[in-house]
Amino acid sequence: MANHSQFGFQDASSPIMEELVEFHDHALMVALAICSLVLYLLTLMLMEKLSSNTVDAQEVELVWTILPAIVLIMLALPSLQILYMMDEIDEPDLTLKAIGHQWYWTYEYTDFKDLSFDSYMLPTTELPLGNFRLLEVDHRVVIPMESPIRIIVTADDVLHSWAIPSLGVKTDAIPGRLNQTSFITTRPGIFYGQCSEICGANHSFMPIVVESTPLNYFENWSSLLSS
Repeated sequence: MANHSQFGFQDASSPIMEELVEFHDHALMVALAICSLVLYLLTLMLMEKLSSNTVDAQEVELVWTILPAIVLIMLALPSLQILYMMDEIDEPDLTLKAIGHQWYWTYEYTDFKDLSFDSYMLPTTELPLGNFRLLEVDHRVVIPMESPIRIIVTADDVLHSWAIPSLGVKTDAIPGRLNQTSFITTRPGIFYGQCSEICGANHSFMPIVVESTPLNYFENWSSLLSS
């Protein structure tokens, strides 16, 4: 959950988000090194007299060709690694289907015979004391922690997007198409997200809440709802 005056990311709660935060820091360090080098060269040009008698500078041309290539490789390799990690879906323990509507979500637990529900935002007048305005819902998605979860995302009417920043998950919900992604929560907790595709007048009023729990709690919860 984000805090007031927060400048960084939310606390990473999945391996993918941890990798994304690490790559972000890596990219910032590369950018800082480039800016420092450019600033140094600009200062050198202003402070020192430069000779204009140089006709050919093959060494300089070689450096400014190879150096950018090395920088791009340093950014491309970890980026591609994370992209492939995000696409991997290996034998999930639970499959969840999220269907976007104007302006609520429907969830179906496909591994259970009859376990589905609609999830609406709680209006401010019904919000319990201490809960988050515009982020709390009447029915949370409950999943077991430290278990591979596959989520299939689609939409019933217009474009939506199922996104939870602290889990590093963002998947477009497109009518007539099934998109899928996977994630693993590394700790118990409640994780908040929102629709991240402008979908109409009440776009900002269709939050997403995922509750990560121990396996025994999830089994009790699912048995109560599916019975």
